[in-house]
Amino acid sequence: QGAGNPLIIPAYTFIPRKLDRSRKHPLLVLVHGGVHANFSSSAANIVRELIEQGYPVIAPEYRGSTGYGAQFYRQIDYGGLENEDVFAARNWMLERHDFLDPKRVGIMGWSHGGMIALMNIFNHPEGYAVAYAGVPVSDLVARVGYKGEGYRRLFSAPYHIGKTAEDNVAEYRRRSPVWNAEKLETPLLIHTNTSDEDVNVLEVEQLIRALKAAGKKFEYKIYQNAPGGHAFNRLDTRLARESRQEIYRFLAQYLKP
Repeated sequence: QGAGNPLIIPAYTFIPRKLDRSRKHPLLVLVHGGVHANFSSSAANIVRELIEQGYPVIAPEYRGSTGYGAQFYRQIDYGGLENEDVFAARNWMLERHDFLDPKRVGIMGWSHGGMIALMNIFNHPEGYAVAYAGVPVSDLVARVGYKGEGYRRLFSAPYHIGKTAEDNVAEYRRRSPVWNAEKLETPLLIHTNTSDEDVNVLEVEQLIRALKAAGKKFEYKIYQNAPGGHAFNRLDTRLARESRQEIYRFLAQYLKP
């Protein structure tokens, strides 16, 4: 939010058609993944399942999302201000709709969206009743270590972090969920998969260890070589549908749709 030049964050909102607006309902914030990507029809099955359960949903196109021109693309602040964009979307939705219950807001995302979900509950514990992080990016220092040169260039671009982890390891730590684990206060479910080809399971294992070391209460499941790799529980397979049922049961305990 620059002085006199506010950044406009687009967002998709979904409200169940038959929602009884005379009473209060929970809200789900659904965060897309990708270093540079956007909310797309690949999430249609998830949105449909959430709406069928009676959840209103907001899916923000935080800074750096694709499809809004080069200037918006270059506003990327991976692990930084994008977290605040998503929190701002939550707040906007609550201000805009009086049938939403601010005490029953959940956040969920996969991959980079899982990382944003984690950073949101770490930075704004009062803002969320529950969170789900699927195959979440968890440790940027480890990530740039195993991802290769192209990935390092992406992050050290002058319009991005601007430095490599070698030059500024503190900044990469600050943006990594694994180094913020002591802030957890929100009910949390984490899923990961040993055959994930994008977010190596080691990142999520580190997060789980850090949360345990901080004495935090949370739930997690490490799937063993689940087909589909990084997208294992977003597909339309039986295993994926069963995994999503686990997620929805967990969310419903706190959000009571």
